[in-house]
Amino acid sequence: MRARHAVTAALLALLAPVSACTTGPALENQGEVTAPPGDSKHLTIGSAGFTESDLLAQMYALLLGRAGYSTKIISVTNREIYEPALESGQIDVVPEYAATFADWLNAKENGADATPVGSPDLASTMKALRTLAAPRGLTVLDAGRAVDQNAFAVGSAYATEHRLKSLSDLGRSGLPVRLAAGDECVQRPYCAPGLKKTYGIDITAVDPKGVGTTQAKQAVQSGRDQMVLTTTTDATLDDFGLVLLADDKHLQNADYLVPVANRSRAGSEGVRKALGKLNTVLTTKDLARLNEQVDSWRRLPADVARTYLRSRGLLPDD
Repeated sequence: MRARHAVTAALLALLAPVSACTTGPALENQGEVTAPPGDSKHLTIGSAGFTESDLLAQMYALLLGRAGYSTKIISVTNREIYEPALESGQIDVVPEYAATFADWLNAKENGADATPVGSPDLASTMKALRTLAAPRGLTVLDAGRAVDQNAFAVGSAYATEHRLKSLSDLGRSGLPVRLAAGDECVQRPYCAPGLKKTYGIDITAVDPKGVGTTQAKQAVQSGRDQMVLTTTTDATLDDFGLVLLADDKHLQNADYLVPVANRSRAGSEGVRKALGKLNTVLTTKDLARLNEQVDSWRRLPADVARTYLRSRGLLPDD
């Protein structure tokens, strides 16, 4: 769902696979994790290198620091690199997305053509994710309230003119829709095929301008396209006069935010309690606003994270 970039050679060397010091279960013992969860007081938090992940990593670090852990943050913008590092204990905690990570682990375990296990239902998605994660020595903490799903936006004037608040409204309208999205939208079930099947939306063409890119939003703003594929935490919709349409029939998978930890180093109740505090306050709207402060206002993720946690009573004022 998000673009990834190559990591530096130095970072690749730092996270090179190791054998003698691996803390995850040996392959022959996968599926039978019996050792008690670990509670290292020195934790490395991984970020996937985009704004939202950076913000979450900073919040994790602050909450863990408040709970008595020392932390450092490392940015690894490629899941193919940071997930094995998480298994080996070179990274201890990362923010992830429930359905996306479940399907990624499923493909890693069962092949690229494996039937997806992520779904719009959070409970079944979390069950599948934990089943796949546990044999790899990973603990999936509870999901929070915030969700970063694929979403669809139209111009606010267009929505007002045609009385559109949801994707069902758009389907009932019978309006022809040219959709700005990525190339894969033509085939992906959550995109053009799903919009047609689930909502009856008349997708006349897919304009290949990418997911939530400036060019895609400008195409809708100018009237060239009628709708754009973006995400629920997109921070710049207002800048382009766009509004999200509700996914009222739950076409999209349950990509709720979940911390994933290396069990042998950070699977303790202390880590769970510290990070669980974020689940009580952080909403999808909150996350979109925080993204905006970094992306549009050019504030540092560390400063935005600290101010937010203080405003919610999770950190003391200096």
